[in-house]
Amino acid sequence: MTPSARLQAAIELLDDIIVAARDNGASADNIAKKFFKVRRYAGSKDRRAVREHVYAAIRRFGERPENGRAAMVGLAKELPELRDSFDGSTYGPAKLEDNEQFAGGEAIAGWLLNEFAQPVDGNEKAALFDRAPLDIRLNPKKADASVIATAWPEVETLPLSHAYRLPTGTSVENSEAYNMGQIEIQDMGSQAIIAACLVGAPKLVLDMCAGAGGKTLGLAAQLPDDVRIIAADTDRGRLSRIDPRLRRSSTRNVETMLLSPNKEIEALEPLSGQCDLVLVDAPCTGTGTWRRNPELRWRMTPKRLEQTTELQARLLDLASRMVAPGGRLVYAVCSLLDAEGGDQTEAFLKEHPGWRDIEVDLPIGRPYRKGLLLTPYQDGTDGFYFTCLEKL
Repeated sequence: MTPSARLQAAIELLDDIIVAARDNGASADNIAKKFFKVRRYAGSKDRRAVREHVYAAIRRFGERPENGRAAMVGLAKELPELRDSFDGSTYGPAKLEDNEQFAGGEAIAGWLLNEFAQPVDGNEKAALFDRAPLDIRLNPKKADASVIATAWPEVETLPLSHAYRLPTGTSVENSEAYNMGQIEIQDMGSQAIIAACLVGAPKLVLDMCAGAGGKTLGLAAQLPDDVRIIAADTDRGRLSRIDPRLRRSSTRNVETMLLSPNKEIEALEPLSGQCDLVLVDAPCTGTGTWRRNPELRWRMTPKRLEQTTELQARLLDLASRMVAPGGRLVYAVCSLLDAEGGDQTEAFLKEHPGWRDIEVDLPIGRPYRKGLLLTPYQDGTDGFYFTCLEKL
């Protein structure tokens, strides 16, 4: 492919990503995979170049562009080397026109700037666009640290138990350790949330928004085998992905529970007041994962934020009903917005006088509004807010 053809391909791929962001469709990565699957003529260098164009535009513009061409024209105004590729050739984009529409603005939409937690300053916001590291979690029931050191001598030991960091780009999923269930890929921030859940000795655990089961697996790996763990979610597709992971890790004390959206209580009712630990890894805007999913910014609107926080408050209230007296509720979001973090915790405690917040002692994170805040800049993790609450 010529440079012009690569740029035109980037424009077309961006068109698909922009529509998906507007309509809450597939992720940019999945769209890109499908895009290249039907364009087998694109070689590896072509695909890499197209992706670089696409993600440069996604990271640059906080507001969702009107279309792919507007995004790339906006980028070309800042990167003069791109302008020559707007040459009107057969497979390239049309030539630039005077007064042509183009994307602009800052990397974070203006309406969002004042929504971040107070410690998230300019340096913190800039770090949200750094390249994410590759963290893994050891399963202590199947291996010890020597397995990781043997497979990857360059491994970095992280400050949490069983947490390690590998050079970005390391092939993990093809390794024996991964296929034997000895390790899982998991950001250190997610592992910190698991660590917060391990306080005490729970016998019945509910992971109420389990998704594909990353934190469920982490809990199962570090809790005794006689602990009953229930992984629940409303998304059948995501929940089904936990099954092969359970088999790979030889985990047998986890059961899954499919919930009906807005009718979760029907399935959860038998657990009411019975759980020693409930984890609510709540649906959120994902501002803390922009390093991995920068197109999430294009999905955000004030209305979607409002809808998300309403859902979080409802899930928190529902989860609290499942907790036994003396039991604990861990609420977590991969977001750095106060509306999804500290605001939710403080509102919950105000409306539920029979609860108190519990201090969590971890080697990473900083105390913030009755919880802990983790950020890429401060902690080298994805961005998280989480809190541990106890039912009196």
